[in-house]
Amino acid sequence: MEVTADSAATDTLAAGFDAGIRYDELLEQDMIAVPIGPREQRFALAASPDYLARHGTPTHPRELLQHACIRGRFTNGNRPAWEFERGEEAIRIEPTGPLTISIGGGVDLGVEAALQGVGLIMLFEQWLQPYLASGELVAVLEPWWLRFPGPYLYYSDRRLVPAPLRAFIDFIRDQDSLPRRRDHVS
Repeated sequence: MEVTADSAATDTLAAGFDAGIRYDELLEQDMIAVPIGPREQRFALAASPDYLARHGTPTHPRELLQHACIRGRFTNGNRPAWEFERGEEAIRIEPTGPLTISIGGGVDLGVEAALQGVGLIMLFEQWLQPYLASGELVAVLEPWWLRFPGPYLYYSDRRLVPAPLRAFIDFIRDQDSLPRRRDHVS
C-alpha cells in the first residue's frame, strides 16, 4: 500500500491512485464513498497558558482580530478563513499573525509555535486533543467551535477494486462496527 498526504484537491484517480480521502463538500461525482473516522468532527482553537496570561483570553471570535494567530495555507495558496458557530450565529474571520504554515506538512511546526506561546492555533480537535488533555494548550472559545461531518474514503464505481483496497475498505467497515471510545469532549 502506498499512502500520500497532500492538502491539494488533486484528482487522485487521474494521478494513478485507487482511492482518496475527502470531506463531503469535496467528493467527486460518480464515486463510492465509505465513511472513515469519527462522523462528527470539530475545529478547535487553542493557545498556551503563557500566551493567554500575556494577551488575555478572547471571549468572542471577533476579538481574534486583535490577537496573534497561527494561520494555515493550502498548497494552492488559499488561506482558509476561520469559521465559528454558536446557536444561530455564524462568523467568518481572516485573522492575522506572525506565522503561516503549510496545511499538512507544516502542522507540527504550527503546534510547536502555539506551545511556545507564539499565538492561537485552529486545527482539527483530534490533533490538538493530547495537548489540551495535558494542559500544554488551553481551549479557547469552545462553545463556538465549528462542527462538521467526518471524511470519506472514495473510489471509482467504474473500476475493479484492487484486493489491497478491498481489504482496507473491509477494515474500515469492521472498525465502524466496533464501539467507539470517546476521547474528546462534545
